[in-house]
Amino acid sequence: MNSIFHRTSIRKYENRPVEPEKITEILRAGMQAPSAVNQQPWEFYVITNREVIENLSKVSPYSHCVAGAPVVIVPVYKVDGIPVPSMAPLDMSIAQENIWLQTDALGLGGVWIGIAPFEDRMEHVSKALNLPKELHPFSLFPLGYPAETRKQQDRFFEDRIHYVK
Repeated sequence: MNSIFHRTSIRKYENRPVEPEKITEILRAGMQAPSAVNQQPWEFYVITNREVIENLSKVSPYSHCVAGAPVVIVPVYKVDGIPVPSMAPLDMSIAQENIWLQTDALGLGGVWIGIAPFEDRMEHVSKALNLPKELHPFSLFPLGYPAETRKQQDRFFEDRIHYVK
């Protein structure tokens, strides 16, 4: 649970590869997420191709940091053939958070870059990865060994808690 209180958005990475076994552990954590009626709408694309990473770095005004990452995980989801399609984005958020926490636990850093529900961003990523029509890009998650350190902010505000007795 320490990663919850340690994790920060890391946008700068060392120029070194991430070990495949660490990527597997990160994806294992993502797939361990709960989902509505256990529908597990996810698939994950692991990008290490420099040309594709450069293309993905141009998807939004906030994605330029993608260019410096040795790895980019692109979580995608399907809505066809699952019991509760409207819950797929929520399911994906939980999986993405698990990915981020495991990334931190392994001594790596990353940042969540929103793609869904922005149609133009989703189309850009779909084309860049040549995704099948039934898969929808959810986010970009560039990751690697941090080349920066950042202190996490304390986001606990007691005045936002309301007890109903």
